[in-house]
Amino acid sequence: MEIRQAERKKAKIRLGLQGPSGSGKTYSALLLAFGMTNDWSKIIVIDTENGSADLYAHLGSYRVLSLHKPFTPESYIKAIELCEAQVGVEVIIIDSVSHEWEGSGGILDIHGNMTGNSFTNWNRITPRHNAFVQKILQSRCHIVATIRSKQDYVLSEKNGKMVPEKVGLKGVTREGMDYEFTLVFDIDIKHNATASKDRRSE
Repeated sequence: MEIRQAERKKAKIRLGLQGPSGSGKTYSALLLAFGMTNDWSKIIVIDTENGSADLYAHLGSYRVLSLHKPFTPESYIKAIELCEAQVGVEVIIIDSVSHEWEGSGGILDIHGNMTGNSFTNWNRITPRHNAFVQKILQSRCHIVATIRSKQDYVLSEKNGKMVPEKVGLKGVTREGMDYEFTLVFDIDIKHNATASKDRRSE
Protein backbone atom coordinates (compact mmCIF):
# COMPACT_ATOMS: atom_id res chain seq x y z
CA MET A 1 0.00 0.00 0.00
CA GLU A 2 1.11 3.50 -0.75
CA ILE A 3 -0.30 6.91 0.12
CA ARG A 4 0.36 9.60 -2.49
CA GLN A 5 -0.75 13.08 -3.41
CA ALA A 6 -3.86 13.14 -5.60
CA GLU A 7 -3.10 13.94 -9.25
CA ARG A 8 -5.90 14.84 -11.66
CA LYS A 9 -3.84 13.64 -14.64
CA LYS A 10 -3.88 10.09 -13.26
CA ALA A 11 -7.66 9.86 -13.50
CA LYS A 12 -8.98 7.95 -16.51
CA ILE A 13 -12.25 9.16 -17.99
CA ARG A 14 -15.26 6.87 -18.17
CA LEU A 15 -17.55 8.46 -20.75
CA GLY A 16 -21.02 7.27 -21.73
CA LEU A 17 -22.81 8.30 -24.94
CA GLN A 18 -26.50 7.43 -24.84
CA GLY A 19 -28.94 7.85 -27.70
CA PRO A 20 -31.27 6.21 -30.24
CA SER A 21 -30.13 4.60 -33.48
CA GLY A 22 -28.97 7.26 -35.91
CA SER A 23 -28.11 9.85 -33.28
CA GLY A 24 -24.38 9.68 -34.04
CA LYS A 25 -23.02 7.75 -31.07
CA THR A 26 -20.21 5.95 -32.92
CA TYR A 27 -19.07 9.03 -34.82
CA SER A 28 -19.17 11.16 -31.67
CA ALA A 29 -17.26 8.53 -29.71
CA LEU A 30 -14.49 8.52 -32.31
CA LEU A 31 -14.18 12.31 -32.35
CA LEU A 32 -14.12 12.48 -28.55
CA ALA A 33 -11.50 9.73 -28.39
CA PHE A 34 -9.33 11.59 -30.88
CA GLY A 35 -9.72 14.74 -28.80
CA MET A 36 -8.29 12.84 -25.82
CA THR A 37 -5.27 11.47 -27.67
CA ASN A 38 -4.72 13.54 -30.84
CA ASP A 39 -3.53 10.25 -32.35
CA TRP A 40 -5.87 7.80 -34.12
CA SER A 41 -3.43 4.90 -33.65
CA LYS A 42 -4.01 5.07 -29.89
CA ILE A 43 -7.72 4.26 -30.26
CA ILE A 44 -9.37 0.83 -30.49
CA VAL A 45 -13.10 0.29 -31.04
CA ILE A 46 -14.76 -2.85 -29.67
CA ASP A 47 -17.50 -3.12 -32.30
CA THR A 48 -20.68 -5.09 -31.55
CA GLU A 49 -22.67 -3.15 -34.17
CA ASN A 50 -21.96 -5.27 -37.27
CA GLY A 51 -19.09 -3.20 -38.61
CA SER A 52 -20.46 0.28 -37.92
CA ALA A 53 -17.04 1.41 -36.67
CA ASP A 54 -15.56 0.77 -40.12
CA LEU A 55 -17.92 3.33 -41.65
CA TYR A 56 -15.69 6.11 -40.34
CA ALA A 57 -12.31 4.70 -41.40
CA HIS A 58 -11.74 7.89 -43.41
CA LEU A 59 -11.28 9.78 -40.14
CA GLY A 60 -8.00 8.10 -39.27
CA SER A 61 -6.07 4.91 -38.61
CA TYR A 62 -7.84 3.67 -35.48
CA ARG A 63 -8.16 -0.06 -34.88
CA VAL A 64 -11.27 -2.24 -34.56
CA LEU A 65 -11.95 -5.42 -32.60
CA SER A 66 -15.16 -7.05 -33.85
CA LEU A 67 -17.11 -8.71 -31.04
CA HIS A 68 -19.76 -11.23 -32.04
CA LYS A 69 -22.44 -13.14 -30.13
CA PRO A 70 -22.75 -14.52 -27.59
CA PHE A 71 -22.37 -11.12 -25.93
CA THR A 72 -21.54 -12.45 -22.47
CA PRO A 73 -19.93 -10.23 -19.84
CA GLU A 74 -16.87 -12.46 -20.08
CA SER A 75 -16.59 -11.80 -23.84
CA TYR A 76 -16.54 -8.06 -23.19
CA ILE A 77 -13.94 -8.47 -20.44
CA LYS A 78 -11.70 -10.51 -22.73
CA ALA A 79 -12.08 -7.92 -25.50
CA ILE A 80 -11.09 -5.08 -23.14
CA GLU A 81 -8.06 -7.08 -21.99
CA LEU A 82 -6.99 -7.68 -25.61
CA CYS A 83 -7.21 -3.95 -26.29
CA GLU A 84 -5.28 -3.08 -23.14
CA ALA A 85 -2.50 -5.46 -24.20
CA GLN A 86 -1.88 -3.51 -27.42
CA VAL A 87 1.12 -1.18 -27.23
CA GLY A 88 0.26 2.50 -27.13
CA VAL A 89 -3.50 2.19 -26.73
CA GLU A 90 -4.95 5.02 -24.65
CA VAL A 91 -8.68 4.99 -25.47
CA ILE A 92 -11.01 2.01 -25.80
CA ILE A 93 -14.43 2.65 -27.35
CA ILE A 94 -17.06 0.03 -26.51
CA ASP A 95 -19.73 0.32 -29.19
CA SER A 96 -22.00 -0.67 -27.57
CA VAL A 97 -22.42 -1.94 -24.01
CA SER A 98 -26.14 -2.56 -24.64
CA HIS A 99 -25.52 -6.01 -26.14
CA GLU A 100 -24.03 -7.18 -22.82
CA TRP A 101 -27.44 -6.54 -21.30
CA GLU A 102 -30.00 -7.21 -24.02
CA GLY A 103 -28.11 -8.91 -26.86
CA SER A 104 -27.87 -12.59 -27.79
CA GLY A 105 -26.01 -14.25 -24.94
CA GLY A 106 -26.27 -11.11 -22.82
CA ILE A 107 -27.50 -10.92 -19.24
CA LEU A 108 -31.23 -10.88 -20.01
CA ASP A 109 -30.82 -13.77 -22.46
CA ILE A 110 -28.84 -15.78 -19.92
CA HIS A 111 -31.44 -15.11 -17.23
CA GLY A 112 -34.31 -16.02 -19.53
CA ASN A 113 -32.76 -19.41 -20.29
CA MET A 114 -32.10 -20.36 -16.67
CA THR A 115 -34.33 -22.82 -14.87
CA GLY A 116 -35.48 -22.44 -11.29
CA ASN A 117 -36.33 -19.41 -9.19
CA SER A 118 -36.01 -16.12 -11.09
CA PHE A 119 -34.90 -14.14 -8.03
CA THR A 120 -32.25 -16.70 -7.09
CA ASN A 121 -31.01 -16.74 -10.67
CA TRP A 122 -30.38 -12.98 -10.54
CA ASN A 123 -28.12 -13.59 -7.55
CA ARG A 124 -26.10 -15.96 -9.72
CA ILE A 125 -25.67 -13.75 -12.78
CA THR A 126 -25.42 -10.28 -11.21
CA PRO A 127 -21.77 -10.91 -10.22
CA ARG A 128 -20.98 -11.57 -13.90
CA HIS A 129 -22.39 -8.18 -14.90
CA ASN A 130 -20.61 -6.51 -11.98
CA ALA A 131 -17.30 -8.01 -13.12
CA PHE A 132 -17.81 -6.36 -16.53
CA VAL A 133 -18.53 -3.00 -14.88
CA GLN A 134 -15.45 -3.33 -12.68
CA LYS A 135 -13.33 -4.09 -15.73
CA ILE A 136 -14.44 -0.79 -17.25
CA LEU A 137 -13.76 1.11 -14.03
CA GLN A 138 -10.33 -0.41 -13.45
CA SER A 139 -9.01 -0.23 -17.02
CA ARG A 140 -5.69 1.56 -17.50
CA CYS A 141 -7.22 3.19 -20.60
CA HIS A 142 -9.84 5.87 -21.06
CA ILE A 143 -13.18 4.20 -21.81
CA VAL A 144 -15.85 5.64 -24.10
CA ALA A 145 -19.00 3.49 -24.09
CA THR A 146 -22.03 3.92 -26.30
CA ILE A 147 -25.44 2.95 -24.96
CA ARG A 148 -28.48 2.40 -27.13
CA SER A 149 -31.64 4.02 -25.91
CA LYS A 150 -35.12 2.72 -26.56
CA GLN A 151 -36.93 4.68 -29.21
CA ASP A 152 -40.27 6.39 -29.25
CA TYR A 153 -41.97 8.98 -31.39
CA VAL A 154 -43.51 12.29 -30.36
CA LEU A 155 -45.46 14.76 -32.47
CA SER A 156 -43.64 18.04 -33.06
CA GLU A 157 -44.82 21.10 -34.91
CA LYS A 158 -42.90 22.02 -38.07
CA ASN A 159 -44.07 24.76 -40.42
CA GLY A 160 -47.53 24.61 -38.93
CA LYS A 161 -47.81 20.83 -39.30
CA MET A 162 -47.55 18.09 -36.73
CA VAL A 163 -44.88 15.57 -37.74
CA PRO A 164 -43.56 12.50 -35.88
CA GLU A 165 -40.07 12.85 -34.44
CA LYS A 166 -37.90 10.02 -33.13
CA VAL A 167 -36.67 10.47 -29.56
CA GLY A 168 -34.50 8.40 -27.26
CA LEU A 169 -35.70 7.10 -23.94
CA LYS A 170 -34.13 4.92 -21.26
CA GLY A 171 -30.75 3.40 -22.00
CA VAL A 172 -30.63 -0.29 -22.90
CA THR A 173 -28.43 -1.52 -20.07
CA ARG A 174 -28.82 -2.42 -16.43
CA GLU A 175 -30.46 0.32 -14.38
CA GLY A 176 -27.85 2.44 -12.64
CA MET A 177 -25.12 1.81 -15.22
CA ASP A 178 -24.88 5.55 -15.85
CA TYR A 179 -23.75 6.03 -12.25
CA GLU A 180 -20.48 4.30 -13.13
CA PHE A 181 -19.40 6.92 -15.68
CA THR A 182 -17.53 10.17 -15.10
CA LEU A 183 -19.53 11.91 -17.81
CA VAL A 184 -22.71 10.92 -19.67
CA PHE A 185 -24.00 12.62 -22.81
CA ASP A 186 -27.57 12.05 -23.99
CA ILE A 187 -27.65 12.51 -27.77
CA ASP A 188 -30.90 13.11 -29.63
CA ILE A 189 -31.74 12.26 -33.23
CA LYS A 190 -30.73 15.78 -34.30
CA HIS A 191 -27.23 15.12 -32.90
CA ASN A 192 -27.65 17.51 -29.98
CA ALA A 193 -25.85 16.37 -26.84
CA THR A 194 -26.85 17.15 -23.27
CA ALA A 195 -24.65 16.27 -20.31
CA SER A 196 -26.89 14.33 -17.94
CA LYS A 197 -23.95 13.61 -15.63
CA ASP A 198 -20.63 15.40 -15.15
CA ARG A 199 -18.15 14.70 -12.34
CA ARG A 200 -15.25 16.69 -13.82
CA SER A 201 -15.83 19.70 -11.50
CA GLU A 202 -15.03 22.23 -14.22
